[in-house]
Amino acid sequence: MRAVELRQLRYFVAVAEELNFGRAAARLLIAGPSLSQQIKALERDLGVRLFDRDRRSVSLTAAGSALLPQVRDLLARADDLERRAGALSGSEPVRLGYVNWLPADLTARTSPVARVHLDAWVAPSHTQASRVADGSLDLAVCWAPAADLERLGLRAALIGADRLYAVATGDDTGPVRARDTAVLVDADTTSWLSWNIYAERLAEDTGARAVHISDGGITGPAFFDHVRRSDRPVVNSPKGQTTPLPPDLVRRPVVAPEIHWTWSVVRRATEDRAAVLGVVDALREGVGDLGIHGPDAWLPADDPHRSPGPSNTSASRR
Repeated sequence: MRAVELRQLRYFVAVAEELNFGRAAARLLIAGPSLSQQIKALERDLGVRLFDRDRRSVSLTAAGSALLPQVRDLLARADDLERRAGALSGSEPVRLGYVNWLPADLTARTSPVARVHLDAWVAPSHTQASRVADGSLDLAVCWAPAADLERLGLRAALIGADRLYAVATGDDTGPVRARDTAVLVDADTTSWLSWNIYAERLAEDTGARAVHISDGGITGPAFFDHVRRSDRPVVNSPKGQTTPLPPDLVRRPVVAPEIHWTWSVVRRATEDRAAVLGVVDALREGVGDLGIHGPDAWLPADDPHRSPGPSNTSASRR
């Protein structure tokens, strides 16, 4: 048996937790066919079948269930070894801030090039971008409009994207047109400035109804209360992508257009340290289109990763 790669073991754990190759591939930011090939290679090298899969379902085999806790333990020890080696090396850490999302394989991607220190202050996108600009952070994973990047002297590299959906009452889980949704805009700009900018652009471009609130209800129980009071489905925020829904609410895909939120790793334009640039390169490696340039995809006009061309406004309002 040739050496099994830690990366393949991380892929195995992701599929085991999601029991869906599509969701696992999106979580790992790799293409679905590539993930499937890596799992097949791992099964071949280990000499056991890890998953039973057909077109409708994925389940762990007895061997996969038995190996899963051991693989998790192995990965935890590998991560600890990397942390200890980094501490012993005496190298200056790269300080990385974030909002709520990070690549699932952050450590695996970045450990060969730098010792990444995750900043304990989890803050909104506009705050994290400003901290990179003033030197409090070396990098941040956040969303920042192109105008802010220019004003602050920053550069952004695409490393992830969320397709946002709508939450609604009732039992209809079918698609809903963007113009038939509502989007919340909160009075607390300290916490929600970036989201408010995005939400207002969405309303302007698609005809979605902007609903102004003042209770911080962009996420959490207050968000679900707004959904229950709304006469139309309400667009979720990227901070609510993985939050379980209450049993009285359903998730509905938004179409015409499909709406996306991008995640960038942001650095100073003048940054020249090899470790910092190496982390940027490691995080952007292998990141594809992520669906944000499809014919029915929407990004706000000031998103730094929007392709030049006509807007989707007219198509979405028809």
